[in-house]
Amino acid sequence: MLGDLGRIGCWVFVCFLMGCGKDQDGFGNVGLSGDAVGMDGALADIGSGGSVDSGSIGPADCGEVGGAALDGSVEVGGQQACPSDMVLIEGDYCPFLEQPCMHNVKGGVKRCARFGRSRCVGKTYRRRFCIDRYEYPNIEGMKPAVMVSWYDAVYACEVEGKRLCLASEWTLACEGVERSPYPYGFVRDSTVCNFDRERIVPEPRLVLFSQPRSVGAEVARLDMRVASGEQEGCVSSFGVRDMTGNVDEWVINEDYFSDKPEKTGYAFLSGLKGGYWGPIRAACRPMTTAHEETFRFYQIGFRCCASTSLEPDGVYEQYAVRMKRWFDRVR
Repeated sequence: MLGDLGRIGCWVFVCFLMGCGKDQDGFGNVGLSGDAVGMDGALADIGSGGSVDSGSIGPADCGEVGGAALDGSVEVGGQQACPSDMVLIEGDYCPFLEQPCMHNVKGGVKRCARFGRSRCVGKTYRRRFCIDRYEYPNIEGMKPAVMVSWYDAVYACEVEGKRLCLASEWTLACEGVERSPYPYGFVRDSTVCNFDRERIVPEPRLVLFSQPRSVGAEVARLDMRVASGEQEGCVSSFGVRDMTGNVDEWVINEDYFSDKPEKTGYAFLSGLKGGYWGPIRAACRPMTTAHEETFRFYQIGFRCCASTSLEPDGVYEQYAVRMKRWFDRVR
């Protein structure tokens, strides 16, 4: 795996491809609402585990989650399950979740101000994987990269010996043991995570994004990112930081591979999770599926995942063959 210099180098390479300019970044979120029953990522029949009691995970404040220390340093026989810059996620994933909204934020885009308790509908599946602690380049104190396409994100993770996260992995890491709609809890609070900031006026001047000499300045004008780790309270019960707000994050949309008759609206393998700094949903469960894999914008970044070196859950591996076929077809 690359060290900090390698990560910075890959980030600079991606920005160079995008024409980001110095210290540039991007953001964005569109998509479905999802206050009632949220459906996310992995198909119920893909999970590697059987049905598990949804109340079987310990309390969020116990210091360990499912036997995993929050710094990802769990060891068995002296071997770490995850690299030191990643967090071990081990818990029960619920594909279908009720998250009732008690009342919405007044004005603007529909956003839930306070949720009721979450309730899993149907089976849960045991998951175990690694995820970057911060948004790419996964370095505390550095602003996350933006103006990155889904393809760029896939490549950058591969350079580090990692991979892009499945949507279901991202969701579990964000919702934590209580399956909360925000990584820190059930009440929307813009002082905790970097979201609900007023939009810059004028709105993005889209014509400039097709002009290599102008796009960097336009991205800089719109930029409201904060450095990774700056929002100290924006952390899930697993210890993953900045998952809602700051920048939208590319993921693999597992529903693209669904062969179920009710499948609709999943035209792309790419998905966006978490939202960005603006006044948008910015919650753990929703996913934007409207943008194809070459799309880039001023608020879009990503983070990486990896299968554990010890007792991986095997879910990603079930998609790996399908992913290879997809890449072979589109090349």
